[in-house]
Amino acid sequence: MKEFVKMTLAVIAGLFLFGFVAMFMMIAMVGALAAIGESQPVMPREGVLQINMSTMTLSEQTQDADPFASISGSQTVTPVGIYSAIQAVNAAASDPAVKFIYMKPDGAMGGISQMEEFRSALVNFRNSGKAIVSYIENPSNASYYLASVSDKIYMTSYEGGMNMFGGLSSQMIFLKDILDRLGVNVQLIRHGKYKSAGEMYIRNSASPENLEQNTEMIESVWSSWSSAIAESRNISVEALNGMLNNLELNFPSDFLEKGLVDELLTREELQQKLCDLYSAEKFEDIKAIQLPDYAKLKSTPNIKAEKKVAVIYAEGNIVDGNEKQQVAGDRFAGIIADVRKDSTVKAVVLRVNSPGGSVLASEKIKAEIELLKKRGVPVIASYGDYAASGGYWISAGCDKIYSNATTLTGSIGVFSMIPDISGTLKDKVHINITPVNSNSHADMYGMMRPLDKAELDYMQASVENIYEKFTGLVAEGRGMTVENVDAIAQGRVWTGAEALEIGLVDEIGTIEDAIIYAAMSIEGVSSLEDVQVQAYPKPMTALESLLEAFGGSESVFADTPLENVEEAFKDWNASESGKVYARIPYEISIR
Repeated sequence: MKEFVKMTLAVIAGLFLFGFVAMFMMIAMVGALAAIGESQPVMPREGVLQINMSTMTLSEQTQDADPFASISGSQTVTPVGIYSAIQAVNAAASDPAVKFIYMKPDGAMGGISQMEEFRSALVNFRNSGKAIVSYIENPSNASYYLASVSDKIYMTSYEGGMNMFGGLSSQMIFLKDILDRLGVNVQLIRHGKYKSAGEMYIRNSASPENLEQNTEMIESVWSSWSSAIAESRNISVEALNGMLNNLELNFPSDFLEKGLVDELLTREELQQKLCDLYSAEKFEDIKAIQLPDYAKLKSTPNIKAEKKVAVIYAEGNIVDGNEKQQVAGDRFAGIIADVRKDSTVKAVVLRVNSPGGSVLASEKIKAEIELLKKRGVPVIASYGDYAASGGYWISAGCDKIYSNATTLTGSIGVFSMIPDISGTLKDKVHINITPVNSNSHADMYGMMRPLDKAELDYMQASVENIYEKFTGLVAEGRGMTVENVDAIAQGRVWTGAEALEIGLVDEIGTIEDAIIYAAMSIEGVSSLEDVQVQAYPKPMTALESLLEAFGGSESVFADTPLENVEEAFKDWNASESGKVYARIPYEISIR
């Protein structure tokens, strides 16, 4: 018996020791992976700023590259924050060490508005008198939009490239037919004839209002992009649209013939062009620094400045609680409260890139912003890809709102939905449910029966009350009447260009414009050099991202039309049936 006990204790001790060593080795490995790429880049005495859009992606905040990509042999894609990217391009314009920009725009990834802001910085660089040269092989909407700013656009002379430059398109998904077959009845309660969130569950095609707003939205975004492209290439918008509508851009020679590129080159011919521009004898003599590395060198905060501009990045769905990856109400209220308590913060930029979500969370965040303003701190809003529904809710009261022309905003409306799956259980899987309730409506959120008229009226009253609250706070924040707000609300989604015309935003401008305006509103400040720009919350490090990834999961519908629908509703769950949301019904990605 003693031997058995000793053996058992030895095994337990061995397992404990093994687990401790394994955990130690895992922590060491993760730490080593997170440290990859942490070395400080070196700027050559004279060189080219290279922008390779296939190895970087424009994001709201700069983050560490995925360390797993480095050791797995995959191409490392570095997320570069849009403000850091703008700062880098602006710095390069006045940096004597940077001779010109060489851009490879193929594979461009990022949000619509981030592309717009980045292109605006490239325009400023070119206006400084320095050249931008681009080389494209597989043009897409986003890549050609960026390339069009260049002094010279060269294109591969090789056949076989894929042309994805054909104009913008979106897809609306409707699930009523399949839900009917499954016996699921989704009960949608909403205010706003344009409030189409949830419409996919109750219709098999778009409502006239939904189709109208989506058509006008796509046309407005494309109008901004096509006008910029046409102006840069000295052609008319009508001519550009004619090329796309008539499928006149098939081969590299078509792009050359229509004036969309300046020359067709092989890789060797391109290298010679770059040598001539650089005044180098051979291509190997050209010194280059990648934009993410240059941004790292040029984005060091001015820690000597006593006054701060806090940039609070509200990116993601607005949800309840403390989730790190979204705009969680309790967490963000705490972040804003900490900023308010910091006496060195003299101005705030609220960078909104959110399609909305929880009304309760939106209210908590807005309340903290109001307390900031009461302290005398100016709060300036800057809109990214989205500032819709809850995203507009939290920012409508800001002192000034900057938006990109392509931002999706407004969507002033609310909805709630409760699925009834009793038909699925009874008719499809042959399960019968018998409710046992203490009160008449105790099971109204249980999803096992349809709502009765009293319950529908009850839910509608809640939606109407929140809609009135929404239009009221917009009216107060924008200096409008409730009637005027209601006329442009009804859940209608507007682009930033349209929102400017109807008074929902104050100015078309980038995050840099908003930061400069905020800094200039501080007494005694004459330039950005007089302040320290500090970001909140701090982006996750590579180590934190790795640890988060261990508990993450892949999208079920990745690379399908349903991927953006999944993203839009991923935070909805059955336990929140009946909850009222202020959210746009989709998310859009541009390539």
